Amino acid sequence: MKTVNHWIGGKPAEGVSGNYGPVYNPATGAQGTQVALASVEEVDAAVAAAKDAYRTWGTSSLATRTAILFKFRELVAAHRDEIAELITAEHGKVHADALGEVARGLEVIELACALPLQLKGELSTQVSTRVDVAAIRQSLGVVAGITPFNFPSMVPMWMFPIAIACGNTFVLKPSEKVPSAAYRLGALAAEAGLPDGVLNIVNGDKVAVDRLLEHPDIAAVSFVGSTPIARHIHTTATANGKRVQALGGAKNHMLVLPDADLELAADAAINAAYGSAGERCMAVSVVVAVGDTGDPLIEKITARAGALTIGPGDDPASEMGPLITKAHRDKVASYVTGAAAQGAEVVLDGTGFTVEGYEDGHWIGVSLLDKVTPDMDAYRDEIFGPVLCVVRAETYEDAIELINSSRWGNGTAIFTRDGGAARRFQLEVEAGMVGVNVPIPVPVGYHSFGGWKESLFGDHHIYGNDGVHFYTRGKVVTTRWPDPADGGINLGFPSNH
Repeated sequence: MKTVNHWIGGKPAEGVSGNYGPVYNPATGAQGTQVALASVEEVDAAVAAAKDAYRTWGTSSLATRTAILFKFRELVAAHRDEIAELITAEHGKVHADALGEVARGLEVIELACALPLQLKGELSTQVSTRVDVAAIRQSLGVVAGITPFNFPSMVPMWMFPIAIACGNTFVLKPSEKVPSAAYRLGALAAEAGLPDGVLNIVNGDKVAVDRLLEHPDIAAVSFVGSTPIARHIHTTATANGKRVQALGGAKNHMLVLPDADLELAADAAINAAYGSAGERCMAVSVVVAVGDTGDPLIEKITARAGALTIGPGDDPASEMGPLITKAHRDKVASYVTGAAAQGAEVVLDGTGFTVEGYEDGHWIGVSLLDKVTPDMDAYRDEIFGPVLCVVRAETYEDAIELINSSRWGNGTAIFTRDGGAARRFQLEVEAGMVGVNVPIPVPVGYHSFGGWKESLFGDHHIYGNDGVHFYTRGKVVTTRWPDPADGGINLGFPSNH
């Protein structure tokens, strides 16, 4: 059986804890891989390697860093199909979706290649007689990233390229459910010339996570995952004196006004709700149909959903793959049956779906729930699966009140032809990312990703300018070079003249 080990100090590190976790192929339900789970001592070894590497990497030139990152970018692009195959084998998403994930990660590597522009600093000359003031940004030291199962390559690439471009060294703890893509990125970074210890990868479970959160040599922690874990990460790491950006869960709403192009809106709802089997923190899980849009919109969504092809991710004909684990499949299914018991209308029920020849896979079909109300579990909880809820609202004001009452504020979208309504929505809605006729408004690499309310714990969003600020700290230097002609003693208070 294949074993995925750690990457420490620039080379593979065989697990020595004796603990291993199973890695399944979600399409078959079979275990083909095991992953070494790190002990406290192995995490400490990774942090020690990063700390040692920081002594030289932290003072390396920007030219050195960017040259390596350019090479890394080319290697990731050249191996994108291989990385996508690893993602499909362990996560289950279709190959095209996995390729898209790699492409979005490459955007952030490209941003990191241009990071000298963001690290220029500022200078004010002659603020007083022969006094200059410079504001500069410097790296933090050793930083860590803890990443989720649903984007095995993209989310790590949201973190470590910017961190190392800023001069930090990095310890990555990917999800133990999908370890191979992150491990491959570590090997490609080494091939690009990244010095030993600058990027380290430790696989593990709660033992590894808790050690990273408390380790005295870790300066900052980045996290993407569910809201309860994000809250724990933020609380624990900040209590140990660390800077934290912890991105949590979501319940993303898509508001459809009566003037919207319903064909476009239906296409968008399908793509955003059922893409990647709904295992996205930016998936649309609630459509808010305003006025009389509900019935015709549901009709169009139903017709499109019935035509979707669900199957193994490595089959080019598949448009949606399985869920990550059997337990998660069963949990998602329970929301559909629970919604029916609570009074929702089940328009489409995907709970009994399977794929011929792959009966042991973690399959579920697409589900569509109508007449959902805010007191139902299917509305209140993050389902993280291919379940789309439709809520009816009489007016725009009712819809915006519904959305803003949510405890989450990750992303949202409005579909309309009215520019004034769209502008009002983007100013009034309480969410960190807003789409106007765009269902999944994930920002490009040079704008930052992050939500509001219980979708974010910490002060910085991820990548973009916020990412640069998170992985650096400011310093202000005031300099006075006296003129050789100056002299004498003056005991008076310095003045700004």
